Amino acid sequence: MTFQIAVDQSAIKFACEAGETVLDAAERAGFSLPYSCRKGVCSTCEAELCRGDVALGSTQIAGPKRDVLLCQAKPRTDILIHPKRIERHDPTARKTIAANVYRVSKPADDVFTLMLRFPAGIRARFKAGQYLRVVMPDGDTRNFSMANPPKESDGVQLHIRRIPGGRFSESMLAKLRKGDKLKIEIPYGEFYLRTGSEKPIVCLATGTGFAPIKAMIEDLLGRGNTRNVRLYWGGRRSEDLYLMNLPRKWEAHASWLKYVPVLSEPVADWSGATGLVHQAVLRDLPDLSDWQVYACGNPLMISNARLDFQTLGGLPEDQFFADPFVSSGNGEMTTMRSAG
Repeated sequence: MTFQIAVDQSAIKFACEAGETVLDAAERAGFSLPYSCRKGVCSTCEAELCRGDVALGSTQIAGPKRDVLLCQAKPRTDILIHPKRIERHDPTARKTIAANVYRVSKPADDVFTLMLRFPAGIRARFKAGQYLRVVMPDGDTRNFSMANPPKESDGVQLHIRRIPGGRFSESMLAKLRKGDKLKIEIPYGEFYLRTGSEKPIVCLATGTGFAPIKAMIEDLLGRGNTRNVRLYWGGRRSEDLYLMNLPRKWEAHASWLKYVPVLSEPVADWSGATGLVHQAVLRDLPDLSDWQVYACGNPLMISNARLDFQTLGGLPEDQFFADPFVSSGNGEMTTMRSAG
């Protein structure tokens, strides 16, 4: 059985097979909806079900109903939805590649950078901020953001936080050597730099959420950007900002970039910003009504930033783009690209 999905306040319609999620059906039809984890954890794909019935696991929900997870919702009738955003995309852009390990390094005690190179003649199209999926030998997967800009299309750089007991970050990654192969699927995700706007940008990261922000800013540097960009990178200690000097180098060469490192548990000689990283943004920019925000990292930070930026800073809802970190069943960071 096939159901029809219509998008409220638009002419968009697409088919969804029985047992298929709304998100999967949209992608198959060439449309992108906001999502991150695809596991029903991060809430990025929440939308309003205006009309019709869907199944969420063993529960059936009838519209109108707010905050329905489109990565889990399977239609039981024709439905009308109102998502946060919907855009066209190229469903043929995703590739499966046997990538070669080029280098593994440690910029901090608990962070690895993994450099992968693609076979000769192979390139991957992706947008700054998107992620890839590493497929392990048993078919299990781990997702990691690309930390390099799209112009570097012959390989990828990943920032991976070591998780004690993690199947990939501790067991598998430690054994990788130059020349080893990793099966990857690329690209995924709707967290990417929107280049069609001239609005100034706030980039907001915690920990290894810096990886996709790095890709975005290096992409802007390569484009000859003139938009004002504020980068706020937060951690508990200075060691959590594992590439702290890199944004300082960007700032020295780009008049449009301002970098603000923020620590929530600083040592006595720390002279920079302190407290919660999203609150540091509001201290500097109390009016966000004309800004775009790209936030990634801790899901609580993202939830608080979304709420406070909109209610206190006047940020339009559709100008907040986020990719929250969520954990897999064994505590590994599986959908945000920092660990595994």
